[in-house]
Amino acid sequence: MKAKMNKEKPETLEQARAKIDAIDTALVELLASRQFYVDQALKFKRSGYELQSPERTEQVINKVRAEAEAHALDPDLVERIYQQVTEHIIRRELKEIRP
Repeated sequence: MKAKMNKEKPETLEQARAKIDAIDTALVELLASRQFYVDQALKFKRSGYELQSPERTEQVINKVRAEAEAHALDPDLVERIYQQVTEHIIRRELKEIRP
């Protein structure tokens, strides 16, 4: 699923802020969709190791770093964001498995 980036130069500060607000809404919607599929994946995990799979985390981090670089975005920033997301997900999944 590749999102098409429609980058139109705004003519006013208000237009720029409106675009930023729309992107923020889309980001939250995408995070909610990601959480839904993470919850679905939890149904297939059988052990704490599968929850904290360092190989999968590394794979995801490498992928998003490459995506960031392809879009001229700071890969370190994207990695930090995904580290936070991953840590949150692992804590959440562990609570589901071991309440």
